[in-house]
Amino acid sequence: MKRPIILALAGALLTGALMADTAAAKGPPEASIPFANHGSIDNWQPDGRDALYVQGLGRQWYHATLMAPCQDLPFADAIGFETRGTNDFDRFSTIVVRGQRCPVKSVVRSGPPPKKAHRHG
Repeated sequence: MKRPIILALAGALLTGALMADTAAAKGPPEASIPFANHGSIDNWQPDGRDALYVQGLGRQWYHATLMAPCQDLPFADAIGFETRGTNDFDRFSTIVVRGQRCPVKSVVRSGPPPKKAHRHG
């Protein structure tokens, strides 16, 4: 009689732990920048080769993580934003850097990019 109770209790604990891990792994909710095809992206700044900050309407900043490193992103003067039939820049979009297509993995609201450290000569 004790064995079924112990198994049921162990199953309940395992299910609870898995649900907690899933909730923690989700992170901030996905976002999108509306009207990206109509000039609503005001600014952008690379965050290494794997991500970038994008400023949309109302001076709101977003952090876009890429599916794979985009090699020339840190050195680019200009980039393109492909929204694939919608007007929104979101996790289904792509950035184009010097001819390289870099698919977006995630877009979340964020604060502005960190300020660069000043070099002292």
